[in-house]
Amino acid sequence: MRILWIALLAMLLSGCGYNTLQTTDEQIKAGWAEVLNQYQRRSDLIPNLVSTVKGFAAQEQAVLLGVTEARARAGSIQATPELINDPQAFAKFQAAQGELTSALSRLMVIVENYPQLKSDANFRDLQAQLEGTENRITVARNRYIKAVQDYNVTVRSFPSNLTAMLFGFTVKPTFTVENEKEISRPPTVSFDAPKPVVPAK
Repeated sequence: MRILWIALLAMLLSGCGYNTLQTTDEQIKAGWAEVLNQYQRRSDLIPNLVSTVKGFAAQEQAVLLGVTEARARAGSIQATPELINDPQAFAKFQAAQGELTSALSRLMVIVENYPQLKSDANFRDLQAQLEGTENRITVARNRYIKAVQDYNVTVRSFPSNLTAMLFGFTVKPTFTVENEKEISRPPTVSFDAPKPVVPAK
């Protein structure tokens, strides 16, 4: 009789979803750590980038200051492990990183007006590093989104939802974008000469 009860208990536990919840939760933590690593990599590039641009385009103070301030605001948010369990804190973090992305995009636009800057070896190296980092951010975000999706499905599905409630597993927030197509396309960092505009006849 005892063996029968043990076998029954094992069957119940194997289908309760607890192990899946643990596995997917760990995947989220690993994915989040990689997202933070790539955002930090980008943040570390910005001082040198701003300094280099400033050497050729010191008059663009407003844009340079915008990048510096956006970086400071993004860095002021402590990305603790608890942040991924707090929808409001997560949204604030996402908004700050989005603001930094926009500030960098504005900086790249003004670069087009400075041919000497575009041809500077140091700047081109920073440009290549930034472009690579933006690609890594996109990959890391997509992996994180997939991990959260798998986890949230488990939390909401029967019978694992009962296990989730019992052990305190709740739905986690994830990255969102207004245009879903942008989720897999990093910001364009291009320094090719713009094509001439042909006036309409």
